[in-house]
Amino acid sequence: MEQLDCMRVFLRVAELGSFVRAAESLGLPRTTVSEAVQRLEAKLGTRLLQRTTRRVQLTQDGLLYSERCRDLLADFDELGSLFQGSEAALAGRLRVDMSSGIARHMVLPQLPAFLAAHPGIVLELSSTDRRVDLVREGFDCVVRVGTVGDDSLVCRPLGCLPQANCASPAYLQQYGWPQQLADLASHRLVHYVAQLGSRPAGFEYRDAAGQRCLQPVVGQLHVNSADAYLAACLAGMGIIQVPRSAVAGLLANGSLCEVLPQWQAPPMAVNLLYPTRRHQPPRVQRFMQWLDGVIRPQLVPLDGSA
Repeated sequence: MEQLDCMRVFLRVAELGSFVRAAESLGLPRTTVSEAVQRLEAKLGTRLLQRTTRRVQLTQDGLLYSERCRDLLADFDELGSLFQGSEAALAGRLRVDMSSGIARHMVLPQLPAFLAAHPGIVLELSSTDRRVDLVREGFDCVVRVGTVGDDSLVCRPLGCLPQANCASPAYLQQYGWPQQLADLASHRLVHYVAQLGSRPAGFEYRDAAGQRCLQPVVGQLHVNSADAYLAACLAGMGIIQVPRSAVAGLLANGSLCEVLPQWQAPPMAVNLLYPTRRHQPPRVQRFMQWLDGVIRPQLVPLDGSA
């Protein structure tokens, strides 16, 4: 039995948790299934399955190997249909990361149509404020807001997110409406920091020449979550600076108010990043093409005015 066949047998045993049921579903003798897994373990030099009299479970190495097996077999199957011109053949796992705001407001509302068109694809969508390591953590691509921060990645610019300075009505009733930058001396920011304990940047704005500037402003609360950042503002704890698209509804219904509109932070760049591979699997290429088509129209062009 070839190694790819052994991998398929191993995955079926892992999925069903039984050598007997795997053999029945594959139409193979139980001894053939058992020997295929043993051959794979011998070649890898590690135990993939923990066998007991009652059940079969993946070991830690087996869990890691099973994930990579699914990707490899999906790539192999896609390669076989590469010249058939059928998108229906796209299958396998996609691991993608993006901010919760991008996911919630731009991608998830349109995602059902993509998954319905490609039922063989399983999408793992990470939406955290943490910057993932694409290569080490096995991500196919990420949508990153702000600086890229890694020259080893391929970067496809999608556009920019204009920002807005926001405060709640309760906060403005207590502290008043700031009219000029100097007024911020008597105001509070909710500070967003990538890592707790780091120094907050302050109030960000562009000067008359369009250069990015920072003005220190006090604030009692530091957060490292976009959801907490917005919730703190709604609770009246300070001014925040966020992508306008994330608060458009709240500004429209009066839950938040825009302040200092003449002192906006520079728009935040949005980029699609992926590892430097010579050949991307067709499912990854198609998904990135779809992401581009979904996100780009909702952004300000890179050379446009915010």
